[in-house]
Amino acid sequence: MSDKDIDLALVKRVQRGDKRAFDLLVRKYQHKIAHLVARYVRDTSEIQDVSQEAFIKAYKGLANFRGESAFYTWLYRIAINTAKNYLASQARRGDENGVDAQEAEQFDGADGLREYASPERVLLTEEIKQTVHETIKELPDDLRVAISLREFEGMSYDEIAEAMECPVGTVRSRIFRAREAIDQALKPLLGRSEEV
Repeated sequence: MSDKDIDLALVKRVQRGDKRAFDLLVRKYQHKIAHLVARYVRDTSEIQDVSQEAFIKAYKGLANFRGESAFYTWLYRIAINTAKNYLASQARRGDENGVDAQEAEQFDGADGLREYASPERVLLTEEIKQTVHETIKELPDDLRVAISLREFEGMSYDEIAEAMECPVGTVRSRIFRAREAIDQALKPLLGRSEEV
């Protein structure tokens, strides 16, 4: 039995009134959804709240779930929309989100693993990482979501197309344009890397 079949069986149990089946779905996907939400919501104290809100919306919407797409993909769309709604409400309040601590932790100290790293090379590497993250953050929503799902979540083009509710060709185009923007932003730094 595939993951998709197991999820569908659990969804059918929830639709028949078995709340424990939904708990199993939450446990299965809570970390992935929190990780996805963290790509949008920079305030670490809000990530769990936004993730929980996404699961609540999914629970309320399960009566309408027909199984035409994988539950995971359907849940992804809900989580993305919930995160976007959160950001829109924050923007209306005039709040400004800070640095994504989770991303910073992933990279903190990584350069120490390379003994040959000169101070100049370490600085350049950090500048490249920062430029990539800032460029992704500044991309239009459709490009940022597509490149994040591909590069950070490891989703296939087909899965991204399903999650974003668009054709695969559109996904390819969005990822290409996002990578092109990143390449353009990195050109000045990569020219310097030959000198280091």
